[in-house]
Amino acid sequence: MNRQIKSSVIIHLRENSSIYLFTTVLFLIGVIFGAIIVNSLNFLQKEDLYYYLSRFFGQVSNGEFANSALMFKQSFMHYAKYVGLMWILGLSIIGLPIILILLFLKGVVVGFTVGFLVNQIGWYGFLLSFVSVMPQNIILVPAFIFLGAAAITFSLKMIRQQFVKKVNDPIFPHFVRYSLLMSGILLIIGLASMFEAYVSPTLMKSVVEMIYN
Repeated sequence: MNRQIKSSVIIHLRENSSIYLFTTVLFLIGVIFGAIIVNSLNFLQKEDLYYYLSRFFGQVSNGEFANSALMFKQSFMHYAKYVGLMWILGLSIIGLPIILILLFLKGVVVGFTVGFLVNQIGWYGFLLSFVSVMPQNIILVPAFIFLGAAAITFSLKMIRQQFVKKVNDPIFPHFVRYSLLMSGILLIIGLASMFEAYVSPTLMKSVVEMIYN
């Protein structure tokens, strides 16, 4: 059974390698664009953002975290809504450009967050982003790329089914696999949410104490 699943995954990746490459490049372009946006902010905009960031750091250093269970729930629901939206967009022919935009924007958010922290507090910003942004994104980024590629692949199948008359491939088996894949991604995102809620706050507190002590 495991060998069969592994074989199916390898075949899927081989058949859709160009889509996975495209989504990866698109996400990375978003990360670069997000980092560039930081440098385009004027002094007052940076000061305003850093003011709110400093207040947050003060709360973190005082141990004023939200309840971990509540943080997990909020984090998981946020990501689950994103997965649900991507799943719906993959089912529609017109959803393809929106999928690409959402994937790009995810990259922009990551790039801007890391870029702003490094820009404002240098080495400590890099260290803070390493413990607060990077760990869960090691799980989330591949999941989002896989999610985007799966949604694009299914959307393209829908387009071919509608507009290429010679295609006579039943769509329902693809729909089942697509939905099961999205369910699997939800489980992976659940792990990232657990790390974000239960581990990241402790790591962040250690780094913030280094900054302010």
